[in-house]
Amino acid sequence: MSPQALRVVPLPAFGPEDVAVATAGPWRESVFAGTADGGIFRISPDGARIDLVAKTGGRPLGIEVQPDGRLLVCDARKGVLRVDVGSGAVEPVVERVGSRPMIFCNNAAVASDGTTWFSDSSAHYGIDRWRTELTEDTRSGRLLRMAPDGTVEVALQGLAFANGVALSKDESYVVVAETSARTLVRLWLTGDRAGTRDLLAQDLPGYPDNVALGSDGLIWVALTSHATSLVTMLQRGPGWLARTATRAPQRLQPQPKRVVLVRAYDDEGRVVHDIDLRTDDFHMVTGVREHEGRLWLGSLEEPAVAVLTLDGAT
Repeated sequence: MSPQALRVVPLPAFGPEDVAVATAGPWRESVFAGTADGGIFRISPDGARIDLVAKTGGRPLGIEVQPDGRLLVCDARKGVLRVDVGSGAVEPVVERVGSRPMIFCNNAAVASDGTTWFSDSSAHYGIDRWRTELTEDTRSGRLLRMAPDGTVEVALQGLAFANGVALSKDESYVVVAETSARTLVRLWLTGDRAGTRDLLAQDLPGYPDNVALGSDGLIWVALTSHATSLVTMLQRGPGWLARTATRAPQRLQPQPKRVVLVRAYDDEGRVVHDIDLRTDDFHMVTGVREHEGRLWLGSLEEPAVAVLTLDGAT
């Protein structure tokens, strides 16, 4: 696979952190993305038409398309929202968990029975200070579960920058990415291991962001950049060192390289696809959706989404 296989689709706004593909319903084959200005955009399958369908008033990150065509949006500033694509109406769903507000709602996955699994990345730093959370490694992230009746409970806590969330094809487990630790934590939901956790993958070559179940049944992972020795040193060093580094001007802090990094794992944690492209056209992949052999990619740092056709796909 070469950089020439990558097609960039410009957007009228910056930073489409996640992407979602409607596989059924009234918006079938449409692609959705949320941008830094709070916009939710609908992109035609060929990328030729782009429509602004809603404004959240916050910073939308993870997006899931529900069976009725509405979107479930994890907004870093507003919490979990529901968006009506037709009318543009935005409905708050979860703003706080118990007495503790979410300050970095990030990504979600919705089960067939309506149960929603979603992440709250940090108890200390919001979206504007994600680099600080990465380097200070506060391990205050949470995986949350919202039952169909709206009841919310904490499923896992103490996570190292809880980020992307995905359910396996048979819904026997849910995965949450730990960006700082470079792992994919798996919580078993059914069978003899129900209620226990392990790692679907560890020592990832980069920092995992959003994860998603593909139409191929694989768990797809967006990696923002390769792991760096500097970040590792700051994470393992004394707290004052990380705090000093994150107070430095942003241009002096660790920066993501101009690469496109994506991996796909099967249920045994085996790597099925390992995409590592050096390109000036797109970088810092934070969202990935595989749909019938095509990868739609989002980025926190680009004014565009990108499309990559897998080898052998038409």
